[in-house]
Amino acid sequence: MEKEEYKKLVKKISPAENKLKNVIVAFLTGGAVALIGEFIVCGLMTIFGLSRVDAGGWLALIIIFVACLLTALNFFDNWVMRCKCGLIIPTTGFAHSVASSALDYRNDGLITGLGSNFFKLAGSVILYGVISAFILVIVRVIIGG
Repeated sequence: MEKEEYKKLVKKISPAENKLKNVIVAFLTGGAVALIGEFIVCGLMTIFGLSRVDAGGWLALIIIFVACLLTALNFFDNWVMRCKCGLIIPTTGFAHSVASSALDYRNDGLITGLGSNFFKLAGSVILYGVISAFILVIVRVIIGG
């Protein structure tokens, strides 16, 4: 079977994706995550007397912990299938990528398993994030902002 024939066959057999529904679900899910985050920030500010900046830092830690925990308990993948990018784009998606890489290779040992595969999915995000930040700082210095 030729490559083009295979692509046509896959397109014919694959179910049609409802993109509008996916966008709406992702928007609502991302908004719900943000709303829950805002409740947590307000709670941290009220209960512990934290500043908004400090509460935001604690919120990031809480979100990362919950995403990693749900990944370890095999809940996160099922939720992502339903909620689409509403869960994958924010910090939860990054935490999930790191945790899932670690879990996939945990049986191979600490060095050759976890150590060498921990940032397998997240490594490119970190790399291009650092490069982008570096370039933007250079541009800002040149422009004089």
